[in-house]
Amino acid sequence: MFYDRAKIYLKAGDGGNGLVSFRREKFVPEGGPNGGDGGRGGNIYLVADHNLRTLLDFKMKQHYKAPKGENGQNSNKTGKSGQDIYLNVPLGTVVRFDGEEAIFADLVENGQKVQVVKGGRGGRGNARFASNRDKAPEVAEKGEPGEEVWIRLELKVLADVGLVGMPNAGKSTFISRVSAARPKIADYPFTTLEPHLGIVDLGEGQTFCIADVPGLIENAHEGAGLGHHFLRHLERTKVLLHLIDMSGQEGRDPLTDFEIISNELIKYKEELGEKPRIIAANKMDLPESAENLKRLTEQYGADFEIYPISAATDHDLKKVLFRCHELILAAPKVEAKKEEEIKVTTFEKRRPFTICRNDRGAFVVEGDEVKKWLAMTDFGNEAAVKRLQRIFKAMGLDEGLRRAGAKEGDTVVVYDLVFDYAD
Repeated sequence: MFYDRAKIYLKAGDGGNGLVSFRREKFVPEGGPNGGDGGRGGNIYLVADHNLRTLLDFKMKQHYKAPKGENGQNSNKTGKSGQDIYLNVPLGTVVRFDGEEAIFADLVENGQKVQVVKGGRGGRGNARFASNRDKAPEVAEKGEPGEEVWIRLELKVLADVGLVGMPNAGKSTFISRVSAARPKIADYPFTTLEPHLGIVDLGEGQTFCIADVPGLIENAHEGAGLGHHFLRHLERTKVLLHLIDMSGQEGRDPLTDFEIISNELIKYKEELGEKPRIIAANKMDLPESAENLKRLTEQYGADFEIYPISAATDHDLKKVLFRCHELILAAPKVEAKKEEEIKVTTFEKRRPFTICRNDRGAFVVEGDEVKKWLAMTDFGNEAAVKRLQRIFKAMGLDEGLRRAGAKEGDTVVVYDLVFDYAD
């Protein structure tokens, strides 16, 4: 089954906790602090893999969580970092954060890699807090939470030639004749319900990839039929091969069919109308085809190259394929993006905090930085709690509450932490 869209949840590993520990050895009555730092949490990466064709794996499993870092140990030993996770995706995968349209990453080269979520840093052990004023600190940090996000994956197949046409134009028969692809073939519309890729071998090292894109009918750009679902697969092609049923079967007019598909391509994206396009006038072995070919040539022969063919009998298929190969070679080459250029959007910078009042009159404090420091504080350790108070003060939270109108005894809610305000 061909899956070209998926939505998955990624959670990077939390950092390991720092340790409160002191050196305890015989004849060393006042050993100093030696609590080690926690290890970094695992990151999660997406990696482009040319061996994959669909996003099926992400339909079967939607949640991915990287391991957390190990806790710090005594003797200043740092905990082991959490193992990174690498998720392979097909070439041509576009990545977006859920709820956003901006592209986060576009993976088009084999081995191309992008980090999506970053593991939390390990908490510092008490050895890191030793100073001239406090030579025996009893405070350590808990690990920083790893980033988490829902992302949308969207596959745009990488093919040199895009095969377009109305249902029953003979696209499936054509691609089965010119490549090893074996799509389902039957005499009714929408036989093909998914794109098919085939490799065309013209000999002497001349090969190219062709994609049969199904579901194009009138108003396909608005979602009619299967068009809107599959039109995006044409965006990366270099040449469009427009297959037309010249026999006029079922009362259809070949010229009208050509105009409908042409309009749908432009309405979806104007760039598609600018791609090199040649017409393969198919089913020339059937009655009425010769007369319709004459009309088509008179109408569009000056603007498009027209090749009379019969996919069913293999008539003149090689001519079309060699011309496609010439146009592919003549197409401008797109330079690969450097890794630092892949990333378009990132996580928003952490806001220190926001303050508002709820319907009960309590002051509610939220913010990424506040949430991070809460997660990294051991509330069972009095020294750690006092340190959190100093951090909040340095962030300007005390002054912010004062400006918001907080008075002695007012309730302040900071996520799961509730306390009375004291000026």
